[in-house]
Amino acid sequence: MKMTDKNTKIALVTGASRGLGKNMALAIAKKGIDLIITYNCNRQDAENVVNEIEAMGQKAKAFQLDTRKVKSFDTFYADVAGYLQSTYGHEKIDFLVNNAGTGVYANFTDTTEEQLDDMVNIHFKGVFFLTQKALSHMNDGGGIINISSGLTRFSFPGYGAYASMKGAIEVLTRYLAKELGSRGIKANVVAPGAIETDFNGGGVRDNENINKMIAGATALGRAGLPDDVGGVVAFLCTEESRWINAQRIEVSGGMSL
Repeated sequence: MKMTDKNTKIALVTGASRGLGKNMALAIAKKGIDLIITYNCNRQDAENVVNEIEAMGQKAKAFQLDTRKVKSFDTFYADVAGYLQSTYGHEKIDFLVNNAGTGVYANFTDTTEEQLDDMVNIHFKGVFFLTQKALSHMNDGGGIINISSGLTRFSFPGYGAYASMKGAIEVLTRYLAKELGSRGIKANVVAPGAIETDFNGGGVRDNENINKMIAGATALGRAGLPDDVGGVVAFLCTEESRWINAQRIEVSGGMSL
């Protein structure tokens, strides 16, 4: 068994092989917190993130996980618990960041049942049960950070299915805060605005017209960057955020005010 500082905090971040999840994981590591990250199919990208975290002096481990597949969660947590036990001598994490997800772009009249089911499974059902099953592996006094979207406050045609699931997660987060308060576990939402990543085909990052439109609709005059978001999530994993609970923190630069 590898001996480690018993006070070391551990965060689990889903979907951290790229984009915002990667940035969140790196920002959390900068706070002196060890990481468990998940990836769906990009194992090498995830291992690259692990290497970056370890180069910063923190421990990290990547596990494959498809958040659509609820029946796989027990096996996933058994694997995580085995890693924790062998590395730390216990089976507990402190923070869960529900970030993994994909988008769908379809107007309401064109959205198919299959597209809606996929959004439900990834962004609501998966988050619901992954969090439920995480509770037996979480230390009291920890925290849950659910990633939502600015699209729950402002509306753009074509994102109704995606944004509706994020709205459901925002309601669920308040219930988590209420029901888990007796354990000292906080639950909050971070809702990014339009960010320059490869999400939804990288439109905000790569399409000049979309980027200019976003910049024009944002008080700070530009589209968001991953670095604008990761540090906020990392802050919610620190003692300084101990009295923030049941909140929706929008990180959009003042978009669509």
